[in-house]
Amino acid sequence: MKLHPAARLYLSALSACAALFAMRPGFAQTYPDRPIHMIVAYAAGGTGDVVARLLSDKLGAALGQSVIVEDRAGASGTIGARSVATAAPDGYTLLLGQTAEVSINQHWMKDIGYDPDKDLQPIALAAVVPLALVVPTKAPYSAMAEYLAFLKSGKPSTFASAGTGTPGHFAGELLKLRTKANMTHVPYKGAGPALNDLVGGHVDMYFPGFPAVTPLVKSGSLKLLAVSSATRAPSAPDVPTVAEVTGIKDFDFTLWGGVFAPRGTPDAVVKRLNAEINKILASDEIKEKFAALGAQIRIMSVDQVTAFAKAESAKYIGVIKETGAKPE
Repeated sequence: MKLHPAARLYLSALSACAALFAMRPGFAQTYPDRPIHMIVAYAAGGTGDVVARLLSDKLGAALGQSVIVEDRAGASGTIGARSVATAAPDGYTLLLGQTAEVSINQHWMKDIGYDPDKDLQPIALAAVVPLALVVPTKAPYSAMAEYLAFLKSGKPSTFASAGTGTPGHFAGELLKLRTKANMTHVPYKGAGPALNDLVGGHVDMYFPGFPAVTPLVKSGSLKLLAVSSATRAPSAPDVPTVAEVTGIKDFDFTLWGGVFAPRGTPDAVVKRLNAEINKILASDEIKEKFAALGAQIRIMSVDQVTAFAKAESAKYIGVIKETGAKPE
């Protein structure tokens, strides 16, 4: 019996799908059989790069294959993230995804070339780092309560950020709005230039990642007044949160990093990577190394990481709308 061409095409497609699904169990059992690439969407030396390299060494040993870290910086993290979102969903290309490229950029930039919710598969959350509210050594205030009084006085001041659309930018904007402060945002191209100008007294306040300022605070180059997370940082338990002192209950800004894969990656591979990464995070060695960075480990299931990323995305939608912040 002759089949209509359309029917032959349909049967052919069914056969291909059946073959694909038949291969998946074997694929999951042999995974990985070649090196894995973990992409970091920012330049080498940053917190994300450090976290990726700490994880990759241990993950490679656990999987019996090399995990190669590649830094693909540019366009606020979108270049590196897009390269993973559009990669083959086979578990061999991973992203050390961070706050901006997973939960902010899609609401802030016109076209990032991927949809984090649709194109990225959450695997594990690695670390959460609070931002530090720091001011120059010569600032006339040495405690968050004193700085809050200054903000409410209406006197003009400035706050720096590592660039528009970063967590530190939004932290400053929300603090400005809720305290009715007379603050002007001064964006920089990265944390380094912003910190240099803060130390020099050219700007009045900055919300950088906690690890970046620890040496400057210890040396007396900057004053640490508060942290931006919902709870106090374990590495600085005597430092209050912004929310504690200001009464802004929903003030919670962090830099975080997690592992993501292209959407469509086999479930068995996703679950295995989640289990292996969580074992690594639970080890005393990694706990000590992350604590030295001022980072808090968060061990989560795949579903929990997915919910966390969605909640972060929703938070920034709200902050952007409330503050009226716009790209500069």
